[in-house]
Amino acid sequence: MAVISMKQLLEAGVHFGHQTRRWNPKMAKYIFTERNGIHVIDLQQTVKLADQAYDFIREAAANDAVILFVGTKKQAAEAVKDEAIRAGQYFINHRWLGGTLTNWGTIQKRIARLKEINRMEEEGTFDVLPKKEVALLNKQRARLEKFLGGIADMPRIPDVMFVVDPHKEQIAVKEAKKLGIPVVAMVDTNTDPDDIDVIIPANDDAIRAVKLITAKMADAIIEGRQGEDSVESVEAELAATETEAASIEEIVEVVEGDNN
Repeated sequence: MAVISMKQLLEAGVHFGHQTRRWNPKMAKYIFTERNGIHVIDLQQTVKLADQAYDFIREAAANDAVILFVGTKKQAAEAVKDEAIRAGQYFINHRWLGGTLTNWGTIQKRIARLKEINRMEEEGTFDVLPKKEVALLNKQRARLEKFLGGIADMPRIPDVMFVVDPHKEQIAVKEAKKLGIPVVAMVDTNTDPDDIDVIIPANDDAIRAVKLITAKMADAIIEGRQGEDSVESVEAELAATETEAASIEEIVEVVEGDNN
């Protein structure tokens, strides 16, 4: 059985691509049709490719891979953080700092500074410092936490990277490719898929779509680490009530209805 059903994808709006004028022709084979100036993603392919992505992530996790979730757009930030934490992995959900992977030594120094400030507070150092200095330290810590908190405990450069919107996260993808880190990604119709190792054709602008697929990747990690019985999918209740799989024709009907 598919890890994500056609019905789940439809209800989350995964099929909605970008306006046709904004498309990347390299995504043509993943597009089912066009309706009212919007490309419609071929969800039959998404179902199949999501299965492949799930298997890839699950196998990596079973081999103790370090997996980094990346999604800095506002639609992705919450899901990326929540699902990475649920899976016991790492995340970047604000601006990607250039060199995060390719200049890992420097990033480690900034992380060490974050931990040092936290330690100063825990040990009571803040209590004996001037208020102005404490305020500056808190400001520095907040900035470091915002950009690096999700990778503060990452033991090494990741073995796999899951990306929401590689078009926006081009720098992250380029760094991963330079280091030979495989990239699994939600790829919308405006994106060049060439640098992505495992493609999930999907709407990467809808919060529900991002949540659905990101959660499934977290499920894959949990299953890989702990076994299938440990997976608590966020879509389990929906799957339990599903009575009939959606057809490809339904996609067209939904799109026409939503765009009329």
